[in-house]
Amino acid sequence: MKIVVGLSGGVDSSVAAYLLQKQGHEVVALFMRNWNDASVTLEDECPWIEDSNDALMVAQKLGIPYQVIDMSELYKEKIVDYMFEEYKKGRTPNPDVLCNREVKFDVFMKTALSLGAEKVATGHYAQVNSTFDENGKEIFHLLAGADNNKDQSYFLCQLNQDQLSKSLFPIGELTKPEVREIAREMGLVTADKKDSQGLCFIGKVSLPTFLQQQLEPKEGEIVEIFNDFTGFHQETPEFSSKLEELEFLSQKLNYEKSDGKVIGKHQGAHYFTVGQSKGLGIGGHKESCFLISRDIEKNIVFVGEGRNFPGLFRSALKIENSEVHWIREDLRLQNGESMKVKARIRYRQTLEEATLYQFEEGFFIEFENPQSAIAEGQFAAWYLEDELVGSGVIS
Repeated sequence: MKIVVGLSGGVDSSVAAYLLQKQGHEVVALFMRNWNDASVTLEDECPWIEDSNDALMVAQKLGIPYQVIDMSELYKEKIVDYMFEEYKKGRTPNPDVLCNREVKFDVFMKTALSLGAEKVATGHYAQVNSTFDENGKEIFHLLAGADNNKDQSYFLCQLNQDQLSKSLFPIGELTKPEVREIAREMGLVTADKKDSQGLCFIGKVSLPTFLQQQLEPKEGEIVEIFNDFTGFHQETPEFSSKLEELEFLSQKLNYEKSDGKVIGKHQGAHYFTVGQSKGLGIGGHKESCFLISRDIEKNIVFVGEGRNFPGLFRSALKIENSEVHWIREDLRLQNGESMKVKARIRYRQTLEEATLYQFEEGFFIEFENPQSAIAEGQFAAWYLEDELVGSGVIS
């Protein structure tokens, strides 16, 4: 079988290419050049050049064809510009999820298939298999990676059946230490290369630093909210329906400057995310302060002290129906239906017991335990056992 491997210059994709070659497949390496703005990277060289050189050395070591494909313009349009727009609106997008949906498993995959490939492989810690339904239709299942510490199925939560049917994840059954050991045994240059940190398209630079290059600074106030805020002590009303209850539980609290005390200044509410504690520049507290809300219009950041501060928690979230995505279309809920699942609202979060509810007015996830720092714009993903079956953008 002819397989194109997205060789990224890291150890994971390097070992994926080796394993496929070992299985007797015809392997071709494609390196995807992403968008890069040299003015905001912290390295002397653009990170993609170093990664490209490492990928080339791996391809030469394995004796497989190697080609660079320039996706920089597409990446800027589909990911970077979208990301800035979301931050301006006060939402928190996930560029890695978008990159997989819009670039790697769309345009990149189509390019690979046009070169005669039957499948496209990446170095993700995830697994895919298939079964047949009673009508003989093949159904593809996206499963968590075997390494609980590295499972990357969350980043693939927006893929569809067609994309999964053409995808391979050769290292999904391995742990990271096993992957590194294979790379060392093969003498691959990437064997001990550190995993990339920060944003995949700009190298070693923090998100706030990057956003400050693109979004205008605008001084505003940091307001601390305290435990005696009346909104934390409201009696739960009587509900006439489950929908009414979910609308109430998923609603975020709104704060006014008069509800708390001004304790500092910031350079722009759009630079911060809900749940953030670092980079706020707040001192004089026993525990760290966490960002609980932003008023983008008034440019006010609201914080509360301690990771257990009540303003951080909600037990339900809402997703607009247009933003609900089912990998397993055969499991899609109809209006009025519900489903018990395990769900997460960010990468690396432990899976939490939850129930999905589908209504004409929207899609809801209710958690057994209240969740901290539910952020608009992030992706919620839901699983049945270790299979990721759907996801959606938190509204």
